[in-house]
Amino acid sequence: MNPVFKFVLKMMSSPKINMQEDYEVVRKMQQFFSKKAKKGYVILDQKIYSKDQSHDIPVRIFHPKERRHDDALLFVHGGGWVTGNIDTYTTTCVNMADLTGRVVYSVNYRLAPEYPYPAGLEDCYRVVDIFLNHLEMTRLADTSKLTLIGDSAGANLIAAVSLLLRDEGKIVPTRQILLYPVTYWDHTENSPFESIHTNGYDYGLTAKKMQEYMELYAPELKTRQSPYISPLTADDLTRQPDTLIVTAEYDPLRDEGEAYGEKLEEAGNRVKVHRVKETVHGFITYPKFVEPVVETYEVINAFLDTYN
Repeated sequence: MNPVFKFVLKMMSSPKINMQEDYEVVRKMQQFFSKKAKKGYVILDQKIYSKDQSHDIPVRIFHPKERRHDDALLFVHGGGWVTGNIDTYTTTCVNMADLTGRVVYSVNYRLAPEYPYPAGLEDCYRVVDIFLNHLEMTRLADTSKLTLIGDSAGANLIAAVSLLLRDEGKIVPTRQILLYPVTYWDHTENSPFESIHTNGYDYGLTAKKMQEYMELYAPELKTRQSPYISPLTADDLTRQPDTLIVTAEYDPLRDEGEAYGEKLEEAGNRVKVHRVKETVHGFITYPKFVEPVVETYEVINAFLDTYN
């Protein structure tokens, strides 16, 4: 790994940062540094009403400069269920649309700690359920044309939505793409995963931060052990979407993401796991020309193109 980049990551890993106390500051910094899409880029906004009509769930639509495929991606952003929004992920979604040649729908779910579990999950579930049952909203030919994709906590929400749709007897998506997902509840020294111990201190996202995020999202320990927060604990993983899991070599979440892929495959699902070398958690937000992003979109496009 580049020594300068590693030094910057180590600075970002300072134990002085406490997400439970500093999350509002982090949100403001993210918003300040977020970029608007370049002039001329097509972005549309729409809203989905929550099931109880108590609030809107914003959805932003990103059209690629050149649409090469008639399917679409529904994206759920990361940020530990606490930070991130449509605006801070605009550049990422612009890149996603352009590099896949597909329309991208980005969901702006409610965040903890103001809205702890299950608020964010309910919002994402609502949008996916509406899209799968009302194809006129997306002009897709059938439900197999909608792929769910998320990064980090967003990937966790995607995995949970797929489980919940199956458990509720609803339409289950054909495909899901999980980028360095959270799949387990414990990121302390008691974690069973080696990557928490080897990568949990100096690579940006630390084990400490991850545990703080988890406790903001679900304050009660028993709740955190639910399969809708920790899908790796699910007793039944059958009838899940065909899944692509992408992990990062120096990510503390690497091993739990790959373990989820193994467990999905053991349950009879079609799964591909791809580890990106020499990179860290969160790399999908990097500029589109850097090697980990280029490699990942090659893998994503190959996965999607098998269905076209």
